[in-house]
Amino acid sequence: MSVFDKNDLSNILGKHLVYTYDNGWNYEIYVKNATTIDYRIHSGIVGNRWVKSQKVYLVRLAENVYKISWTEPTGTDVSLSVNLADKIFHGTIFFPRWVINNPEKTVCFQNEHIPQMEAYREAGPAYPTEVIDEFATITFIRDCGENDESIINCPASELPADFPNNL
Repeated sequence: MSVFDKNDLSNILGKHLVYTYDNGWNYEIYVKNATTIDYRIHSGIVGNRWVKSQKVYLVRLAENVYKISWTEPTGTDVSLSVNLADKIFHGTIFFPRWVINNPEKTVCFQNEHIPQMEAYREAGPAYPTEVIDEFATITFIRDCGENDESIINCPASELPADFPNNL
């Protein structure tokens, strides 16, 4: 029997996290509520892409460990394991082939381009899928409360040079 309440998500809800994968890619996520995240990609093959109100599956795996998973309109599948106590992420990203072949097509504010992302996804190709399976270090954590639309509200290119130190 668990020594923690697997239904208690309170320790991750409202968290704003910045993390850097071992491959150097820098990402940011805001756990808006139990079913929704906002995120911004600072670097990597789709750097400067940002998304609001992405529907997710969020579960608690251990005392300070959570898993967040989703499928994007691009056809990209993502699963993140978040260990808040040790400030470690593990991310697995399943990129469809069209994203790997033309990542620049996804570098935008996705919410304004969902029909276009879906059209790209349908046009493909989807396979072979490119799997990125990496650890990341959480470099910044703050509690912002739930459902704050101001946390991620612009592309990474518009952030101050000292982000997130200026928050």
